[in-house]
Amino acid sequence: GFLTQTSEMLRKICMRNLVRKYCRGLTAERKVQLQQKVVTSAVFSGKKEGYLESLSQPFLETRLKENDLNPKVLQLIRGENIKYVAPVIKYDRNGFKARERLLVLTQSSAYVVEMAKIKQKIEYSTLKGISTSNLSDGIVVIHVPEDNKQKGDVILQCEHIFETVTKLCILANKQSLVKVVKGSLRFRVGSGKEGTMVFTVGPEPQVFKDKTGQLTVV
Repeated sequence: GFLTQTSEMLRKICMRNLVRKYCRGLTAERKVQLQQKVVTSAVFSGKKEGYLESLSQPFLETRLKENDLNPKVLQLIRGENIKYVAPVIKYDRNGFKARERLLVLTQSSAYVVEMAKIKQKIEYSTLKGISTSNLSDGIVVIHVPEDNKQKGDVILQCEHIFETVTKLCILANKQSLVKVVKGSLRFRVGSGKEGTMVFTVGPEPQVFKDKTGQLTVV
């Protein structure tokens, strides 16, 4: 009894010391990496295909540097601390034409950027939701409020979906707003209209507008 209790106490103390030693030895960069991966796990573990494969891939601080942005864009978002930039494909809400864009995440807002123009700005405080599918596609929908400032929800395809969504929900402090959906999701087109996106499995990845006018993600 007594010896068992003492042994258990010593084991716990030893474990605590080992953990403390490990944590002290971590670089600041490694700590950030682990903190981000904890959020990724909470959001995606057991919910989205490809999550397990993503575990071994470290997140980058950013995919593009600040000086890769057009000087006009930097001028427009001056004063905001740029935290993450990644190339994305944006799908038009009407017609679903694919367009090359940049997603720029600052301390306070997300920007969809085309070369020297800001196409859409979403302040994190107004963010209504972030949706992805349970399949292995890289689609994310950023849901915005219905107001005159916003044209509608933003449909993006990201190469590094786990990284990008994790960065977005950490910066926005809206981890609870991320939804991993099955089958389909609704998005706002603007002026009170809605569209539907359907997720399905097929022999090759593709994104297209089907005969019924829905955006189909394979």
